[in-house]
Amino acid sequence: MTVTVLDTTGTKLYEQADHLRAAGPATRVEMPAGLIAWSVTRGEVVTKLLVDPRVSKDARKSWPGYRPFAVPWLAAWVDVISMFTTDGDGHQRLRNLVGKAFTARRIEAMGPAVEAIVARLLDQMETHGPGAWLDLRTAFSYPVPTSVICDLFGVPEEQRPQMLEVIDSVLDSSADDDRATEIRDAMYRAMQTLIAHKRDQPGEDMTSVLLDTQQAGDAPLTGDELVSTLILMIGAGSETAVSLINHAVVELAQHPDQLAAVLADPSRWDDVVEETLRKHPPIMHLPLRYATDDIDLGGNLTIRKGDLILIGFGAHGRDPEVNPDPDQFNIDREDRRHLAFGHGIHFCLGAALARLEARVALPALFHRFPRLQLATQPAEFQPQSSFIGNDYRSVPVKLTPDAA
Repeated sequence: MTVTVLDTTGTKLYEQADHLRAAGPATRVEMPAGLIAWSVTRGEVVTKLLVDPRVSKDARKSWPGYRPFAVPWLAAWVDVISMFTTDGDGHQRLRNLVGKAFTARRIEAMGPAVEAIVARLLDQMETHGPGAWLDLRTAFSYPVPTSVICDLFGVPEEQRPQMLEVIDSVLDSSADDDRATEIRDAMYRAMQTLIAHKRDQPGEDMTSVLLDTQQAGDAPLTGDELVSTLILMIGAGSETAVSLINHAVVELAQHPDQLAAVLADPSRWDDVVEETLRKHPPIMHLPLRYATDDIDLGGNLTIRKGDLILIGFGAHGRDPEVNPDPDQFNIDREDRRHLAFGHGIHFCLGAALARLEARVALPALFHRFPRLQLATQPAEFQPQSSFIGNDYRSVPVKLTPDAA
């Protein structure tokens, strides 16, 4: 059977997903380090497998021959021990411990803090003067969600640059083994440094709350679970919203009629957010899942027990069978569907927070700079080097405030 080598440069993310979808309900792909998995990119098959009890997230129990940390680039996706990599009761226990920070009431209460961060960044951008050119990712779309998540988990200011640098690096699937090992080790050091600081100076933040669970409760977090949970939450809690804001700005700058529509009717910003998540999913492929039994997909195609499975979360919303004309950005789209935040028991806990950040940041940005322009065509923007994440490395724009 043909095996497709996954592009790790990010330049063919959508094109390759379309190719894989056309090849069948599942097709073999080669990931970095020579790992072979079944890629699933058809919307119907994706949704079925994500709730199939024969599909596991736990490599320790379901990947035959699995050796922890044997593949450096997989550390943040497979070797961690968090709700992201567990099934059943173990998953529910870990999810319950973290879920207290992401209740609907808590997320809603974070609105004023997000607004304050957004206003501060916009004030800084305005000091560049009318007509200034700058990188929107560096000045705005990156610091909004990273500031929010670092505040939530109590990351000290002096630790943030190193913490965020290593979180960014985890998504670089083009790194060789030596570089991937460096990233893995730096990731664990950053989390251990944060934990040590919070043990010495606890606060009201989520890291301190998680540390408290090591001392109390019927099922306290282990040391590995604590580090793994921080890797998951700080990483997922920042990167997703950065991509969402970047892609939404780029699309609206290219569709002035749709921008005018949402500026005239602010209730339409939710449509902007959801259409952006559909067309430009922050995560395209998410490692990894494992077949715990044979899974017959029809057409003489069977995923065998022990096989690796790579779910194309982002490919679902770009499947023409799910959303007609998937390459068109259309905030008026009817029956829009996407799995940008997952599906089933592993649905992203931070989805509401990412939506809140975008829902605050985007209107504020375009209210301040309604005639914002792109410095060049998006096709010339450099993408993130990843088959996992989907973002630009920079978004050069011209800040043109309203003439009034």
